[in-house]
Amino acid sequence: MSGVAPLRVVLSGDSALPRPDFVPDQVPAWLLEGVAALLVVGVVWLGARLAMRLFSRRIMQYVTRPSLGRVALGIIRAGIYVLGLLTILRIYGLDLGSIALSVTVFSAVVGVILAPIVGSLISGVFLLADQPYEIGDMVELPDREIRGFVDDITLRYTKLSTLDNTFLVVPNGEMRSRDVVNYSADDTRTRLVLRMLVTYESDIGRARQLMEESARTTDGVITGGPGIRIGRARYPAGPDCLIETFDDSGVQLRLRYWVEEPYRLEKVRSLVQTRVWDALDDDDTVDIAYPHSHLVFDDTSGELQLGGNEPSQRSGSAPRAGDE
Repeated sequence: MSGVAPLRVVLSGDSALPRPDFVPDQVPAWLLEGVAALLVVGVVWLGARLAMRLFSRRIMQYVTRPSLGRVALGIIRAGIYVLGLLTILRIYGLDLGSIALSVTVFSAVVGVILAPIVGSLISGVFLLADQPYEIGDMVELPDREIRGFVDDITLRYTKLSTLDNTFLVVPNGEMRSRDVVNYSADDTRTRLVLRMLVTYESDIGRARQLMEESARTTDGVITGGPGIRIGRARYPAGPDCLIETFDDSGVQLRLRYWVEEPYRLEKVRSLVQTRVWDALDDDDTVDIAYPHSHLVFDDTSGELQLGGNEPSQRSGSAPRAGDE
């Protein structure tokens, strides 16, 4: 065919790279292989970028979950890289079918290296299927007392952006085996509880009213509206103060209130507690209870003698061994 240079195969060691007719024979095979490998790397890099631009928008249009979209794009990118790697291996005359490992070596590689990776990949598939959390959700790891936002979900790990402006990368195998609290999965409203102990002499009704009003006037707290449905149960949307228990030192009151968003839980909790403290402290009919200790001495208690440098001793008690 005119205009096309014929190709001839030149074997150099284990290489089977086609040498174009316009390449002089003086050019060594290793240089030709290196140039070809660099060209493959460049084509793979450009192909991966082009594929991301072509498929990213289309995939995100049909996939509602960002995590699934990112995983799909990652699989496409990995496929292009694997294809490029296989091409480079073929340039150097390496064939995967000719690579033989003994059973012992293969078992060691699978057990030590591949097993954790495969386990993380399987856990990642289950996480994407079960949907316990999604990118952007606010979650908490109770066992480590860490709270943050899900920044990325891959087949191998979950990346969290903590509230302390740090990143935490947790393998998916560990994420599936531990408790994860999701504050913003389906409903961003979160209920908080404040317990307060008041004396028996206090006006309990007035104390409950003050606590409810204090929470109702705090920014970020749901003041009222239709009841909030959680499963089959309904809860009042506005702050609600109940009598919980009758303790030894006073009456235990429990204030329940809902916060609109989980992103300022500690701030809203502190504001509510400050308002409750100020309201109860300014009211003369309500006293905050605290434990009291009474020391009672009777005829059987004896007397405590204090005099000079002599050691104190309870009257009527026998001297200890060694006392003079």
